[in-house]
Amino acid sequence: MIRQGIKKGFQLLAISLPCLFLGPVVIHSAFTNRAHPLFIPVLLIGIAIACFGAIIGFKGIRKIVESL
Repeated sequence: MIRQGIKKGFQLLAISLPCLFLGPVVIHSAFTNRAHPLFIPVLLIGIAIACFGAIIGFKGIRKIVESL
């Protein structure tokens, strides 16, 4: 049971890692193209990806700590 908790925690961290890099890249891309008509949707997508990565990362850390 403990081993499964640690494994699940690391899986969540592995999912969050690309999101934590991709979110700021998309946000930066949105801010470099402020005049583009899709500025707001791209910015919102970037913020959503970054928030998703942070939430999943915290859940992964919590899962690892609970299983120890």
